[in-house]
Amino acid sequence: MAQIAIVGGGWAGLAAALALKEAGVDFLLLEATPRLGGKVFTHQGEGFLVEGGPDASVRYKKEVLDLAQALGLEPISTLPAKPSAYILRKGKAHPLPEGLLQVVPGDLKALAKTPLLSLSGKLRALYDLFLPRGDKEDESLKEFVERRLGLEVFQALVAPLAGGIYGGEPEELSMRAAFPALLELERKHRSLLLGAMRARRGRGSREGGSLFFSFRGGLSALTRKMAERVAEHTLLATPVLALEPLGGRYRLHTPRGALEAEALILATPAPVAASLLRPFLPEATALLKGIPHTPAATVSLAFKEALPVKGHGLLIAKGENYQARGFTWTHLKWPGRAPEGFSLVRAYFSGEVARMGEGELARLALAELRRYLGQEVRPERTFVFRFPEGMPAYKVGHLDRLARLDLALLKAPGLFLAGNYLLGVGLPEVVRSGKKAAERALAHLSLTPPGEKETSRLG
Repeated sequence: MAQIAIVGGGWAGLAAALALKEAGVDFLLLEATPRLGGKVFTHQGEGFLVEGGPDASVRYKKEVLDLAQALGLEPISTLPAKPSAYILRKGKAHPLPEGLLQVVPGDLKALAKTPLLSLSGKLRALYDLFLPRGDKEDESLKEFVERRLGLEVFQALVAPLAGGIYGGEPEELSMRAAFPALLELERKHRSLLLGAMRARRGRGSREGGSLFFSFRGGLSALTRKMAERVAEHTLLATPVLALEPLGGRYRLHTPRGALEAEALILATPAPVAASLLRPFLPEATALLKGIPHTPAATVSLAFKEALPVKGHGLLIAKGENYQARGFTWTHLKWPGRAPEGFSLVRAYFSGEVARMGEGELARLALAELRRYLGQEVRPERTFVFRFPEGMPAYKVGHLDRLARLDLALLKAPGLFLAGNYLLGVGLPEVVRSGKKAAERALAHLSLTPPGEKETSRLG
């Protein structure tokens, strides 16, 4: 019997495992598939390095950077590019304005110059400087941006950027859950534009290559480092088929037999956690099932020629009749991702289209790239990655749902949740979620001082 069992070997589960190892606790990490890393998946071979899922983390959120440093892994920055990326709107690619803070403008000069917006759209955005603070506790991203900066800014700039982060429909995203920092800027500075200008200082820039980072071996290089540290506590290809509460313990039924633990961290996608909790926590199951997830897929295409593209990539605004949400010019974004003379392009899909088979997705990605380039191109290699469980969508009311979920988990002492469906979909938030879940499990077992105990069950 382990003191603590972790179910799920993505970055949340691995972060939890590292925290427990550091605490000197007896724990076991169970992963259903033959590999660790979850949505972080790097393919390497024949001179190519291809990311299937996320391809970067941000420097201004330190969780991943600090973890990499502790494990002796050096980050690499994106290649400088000015403009850093483009947005396709009304049939034309427009440079992404400089100085963005997350998804909103943080540079008034760049806002004034951008061809993405009409003169009336720019003037409406500047009206933000004179508007009072909002009085809603929560609202959708569309409502917030339209109220502060106008509908045109939302359609031309914010929606493509937010869609690239979350997939799904950015109109319905909760400000409190998905963009709490932007909501706080309004409350603190009244003007969103002024707040964004002040907040973006010191965060690095897309253009200079100092905002995002990865590793020479891709993001999976960090997965490997984490996995090495907890290898003796890890069981791969070991799905948990059912959970059974036993008073103050939990029994985990697996193909290898039954295991028991005094505390349990579920670091799985929300739908998996819901199915495991169904027999004894129906309310928690219903709340977890109510978190919508959008299927996602990426297709990377390698060409033995230089393509006529600039910057790091292209986001596609709504109404352009593309099914891809955007393209990344991987060979221009990162060093060493393709052999000399090759171009490497990644297309990103979300929603129902991402449910297509691999062959269909590959054909669609190539057709839409050809349409954008306006020329016939033939790939030498194609790499397709599908994520049917996809990305969680933080709709308005998400934090209230989490509060109810926290209360529902009181019926299961010693059970804690971690993952991207809770308080952030980015890699730093996922790592933080796993560490928090580990801290709470330790507190539950009274392995940390009483003053450090927390009551929440959510990472």
